[in-house]
Amino acid sequence: MSTTLNQTWFMTQRQLTAILRQPAYLVITLIQPVIWLFLFGSLFRKVVELPGFGTGSYLDYLVPGVVVMSAVSSNMWAGMGTLEEIERGTLNRFLTTPVSRAALMNANVVQQGISTAIQSVVIVLLGKIGGADYPGGIGGLLILVVASIVLGTVFGACSNALGMLVRQRESIIGINSFLLLPLTFLSSAFMAPALMPSWMRHVADFNPINWALVAGRSAMSADPDWGDVLSRGGALLALGVAAVWLSTLSFRSYQKSV
Repeated sequence: MSTTLNQTWFMTQRQLTAILRQPAYLVITLIQPVIWLFLFGSLFRKVVELPGFGTGSYLDYLVPGVVVMSAVSSNMWAGMGTLEEIERGTLNRFLTTPVSRAALMNANVVQQGISTAIQSVVIVLLGKIGGADYPGGIGGLLILVVASIVLGTVFGACSNALGMLVRQRESIIGINSFLLLPLTFLSSAFMAPALMPSWMRHVADFNPINWALVAGRSAMSADPDWGDVLSRGGALLALGVAAVWLSTLSFRSYQKSV
């Protein structure tokens, strides 16, 4: 077990080093969240005046939405990195070494989790600078960040599985582009459920993005509903485990094909 953990951390460091060597990439990954946070926050700030919205500041409402959507949009492209390693032959070379197969798969999940956590913290800090209020304190923010990491794991693991199965960039791009907007707007990321059409609210109940939002927003409120936090968080965790299992199965299938 300790050997697998050590190998996982070694492989994770390798991926983190590759990211740090591309500072432009790090900046670009934060541009979209900043646009969502401050452009949307300014454009829709008066929407809270609508009856039933239920919050005093749109920025307060928007920060969890931006954290969660940033986790989704960044992790959805994890499969592109896996595909690149396949095309360059890097993954095949690792398969000829004694390194644990679990470490090869888990390193990508851990690296994505670390990146998501850092990105989430930066967005929360930017929101605070912009005037957002977090009544739930550090505990509520921590639950939001953990929810975003688990949600990112779901989409990252599924993206890795897709990369190993289809092995075509065009397919990954097409599927991600098709899913991102519907999943975003069929959730409470930018609009309070009370103001959504009833059919959209029902669809949102089955949307994992909305599970993370409900858990995060509830934990960040002055009076958290721990029932919502535990139920949505538990469902999200179960989905994350299933996604990692699916990714592992696809990796085994890839191994048999080389």
